[in-house]
Amino acid sequence: MATSPLEPGLVVAGHGRHVWVETPDGHRLICHPRGKKSQTVVGDRVLWQASEDEGTIEKVLPRRNLFYRQDEIRTKSFASNLDQVLVLIAAEPEFSESQLCRALIAAEAEKIRPIIAVNKSDLAEPFARAWDRMGTYRAMGYSVIALALKPRSPDSIATDLDQLLPMLQGKTTLILGPSGAGKSTFINRLVPDARVLTNEISIALQSGKHTTTSTSLYWIDAGKKSAVIDSPGFQEFGLNHIEPMMLAGLMPDIKAHASECKFYNCTHLHEPGCSVLQSMQLPNLVNAISENRYKIYSDLFSELSQKRY
Repeated sequence: MATSPLEPGLVVAGHGRHVWVETPDGHRLICHPRGKKSQTVVGDRVLWQASEDEGTIEKVLPRRNLFYRQDEIRTKSFASNLDQVLVLIAAEPEFSESQLCRALIAAEAEKIRPIIAVNKSDLAEPFARAWDRMGTYRAMGYSVIALALKPRSPDSIATDLDQLLPMLQGKTTLILGPSGAGKSTFINRLVPDARVLTNEISIALQSGKHTTTSTSLYWIDAGKKSAVIDSPGFQEFGLNHIEPMMLAGLMPDIKAHASECKFYNCTHLHEPGCSVLQSMQLPNLVNAISENRYKIYSDLFSELSQKRY
């Protein structure tokens, strides 16, 4: 019996050990990884081989990047081959700046462009507070977008996506955010039939329903050049894969001063001649580091220094 040839494909959904692969002509089928452990994630370019009505992943092609988080117990991979990560947070309930920073650091580590979107701009007071907190991030050069995906007042109108849509064109974008930030609403705004596609994926993967453990890719243009990837919500974001001494270089405000330190291996915690510490004493300095951002840095440095191997 002749062996089926290897065919190219793109992993567009995953649940457990099963993945859904899309072929260049748009056909989708279930594929299973060869071996006991699945090494594929959404966004992977793969070579697969037909086996009856399904397929087997024979090879994962080299990735440009892999966005993931890691704690003491496990590694959670979100997606690969990304152009950017859109971190969606909400003005209410109040978001965790520490979790936001962790996501931004993970993106910087993989050289993936981060974008921050603040939802619920129709809630005047909470949004004003959130937008003020984002001033630090705008000053660092991050793109920060205001959204009102689901207005609560009949007199208000959902903020359209005109500012954001051009930033998504021709890109593969991971949508990331804590539970309750409005991620599902956002995906449904971008992809009106996302729910239908989600149900198809769930049935195909025999998962019963779309669960918080699954990740799916959706095309947002007819030419299939622009895609968004919906990821599970998170409440914790471990960075155990980041070395403590790498941390300063992944935080733009810390990095801006770190190169001027007296010692090349400065931890920016206590050393004499530390430019980072000196900037903390000059709050009116251009590109000054805020107390909150420095606390996040020092807490993370301590956490990563104590990680278990």
